[in-house]
Formats: sequence, C-alpha cells, structure tokens
Amino acid sequence: MIVYQPTRDLSASAQITYNNMRTYYEYYAVDWALPTIVEQITGLDNWDILSDGDVIGAIRFAWDNDECYLRDLQVSSQYQNQGIGAQAVAESVRLAREYGAKQLRLRVFKISPAYHLYTRCGFTIASEDERFFNMVKNITDLTASSL
Repeated sequence: MIVYQPTRDLSASAQITYNNMRTYYEYYAVDWALPTIVEQITGLDNWDILSDGDVIGAIRFAWDNDECYLRDLQVSSQYQNQGIGAQAVAESVRLAREYGAKQLRLRVFKISPAYHLYTRCGFTIASEDERFFNMVKNITDLTASSL
C-alpha cells in the first residue's frame, strides 16, 4: 500500500532525486550535486512516498496563488513502472485541489519517459524550450474518475 507523509529526512529525499536525475544532468552537462539538491528543496513543500513504511519516492510542490507547481515527482528506480507514479500524480492533484489551486504545472525533460506518464495523466504541453516541456493540468472541475 502506498501512503504519503510530509518529508522527514530531506537528505534521503534528495538522494532519490539525485539517483533518478543524474543521467539527465550528465546528458546536459549540468553540474548538480547532492548538497545542491538539498539546498533547492529546502523551501519546498516536500512529501515522502512510502511503501510498507519505506520511503520510495518524493513529491515536491511550490505554491503560487491559485496555481501549484509540481517541482518534483520521484520514484526510486526499483519501484518504477508499477503504477506508483500515476498514483503520486493523483495524490498531487488531490493536495493541490485541497490547497485551492486551479492548475497543476510541471516541467519535464524532453528525453524523460516521465513525459508519457504526465500525458497519460491529463497534462498538456503549455510551452517548451530545447530541454524541457512545460506542462499544465487544469484541476478545478475534475471528478474522482478523471484523476
């Protein structure tokens, strides 16, 4: 069973991000280290994704008026392709709606397979640059079946 809780250990959470994102940062020759990730996520609304009590992923939000920015959704590699990402997107929508957000926004590397997850979950491309798709999902009139 997958559950969510506010992050208790930012360093452990950052490690999941570092492990998952390292190949993308190497591909784009971005100098990105674990302490930098910890620094970047400190001011965010951080949530752990747990399976049987073990932290297996992270969700991170930034809030702006009636919008929510899904800054990060990470699932440890050994738990990927099991539907956990889609469940985490649904939880992200729920939390954003609870906060009062009308839109959920995110940015994903064009070369990331997560792009396909987000399109399956109803996100559309709002804009793009050479590295990223900027995606959005309106969440005001969603029914539980459309999450």
